[in-house]
Amino acid sequence: MSHDGLDPRMLDVLQRATSLELFQLSAVIDRLLADPKRIVQIRRDLHLGQTVRFLDWSTGQMLTGTVTAMKDTQVTIQEPLAHRAWTLPYTAIEPPRPGAPKPAADPKPPEPPKPGRNDFRPGEKVAFEDKYLNTIIGTIVRINQRTATVHPGDGTSWRVGFSLLRHVFDV
Repeated sequence: MSHDGLDPRMLDVLQRATSLELFQLSAVIDRLLADPKRIVQIRRDLHLGQTVRFLDWSTGQMLTGTVTAMKDTQVTIQEPLAHRAWTLPYTAIEPPRPGAPKPAADPKPPEPPKPGRNDFRPGEKVAFEDKYLNTIIGTIVRINQRTATVHPGDGTSWRVGFSLLRHVFDV
């Protein structure tokens, strides 16, 4: 291998090629590198915070950095030693080992319990949204098995499930 990272035989063949042949080869290589299958293959085992090796095209050296952002066709890598960020195509990254461990996802906080029948009493002021997402405020006049009967004070009556109700506090 030469210092450029290429097999000397390949380098010799490329040096003898015409400019048009090199341009055609470049176009074919660009299409192959932009192939979504290649990108998906690399992204499948890549995650934020992962340490990866990547190619510095200006020097031909492999560097190490941490993945800080992932977009459709490019990845941003923070190089810790030089304190600089690189935005590169996924194909400039050495593919991670298949099945490399990914960090555990942050556990979602448990949802607050939905209000039930025992959380409401007749005479309490409550609010809910109707099917048009208008907020209706009224007073509970009756507690049923699965719903509360609410009178908003305009002559109408609503039967509303307990999970849709919330208490209203006068300030």
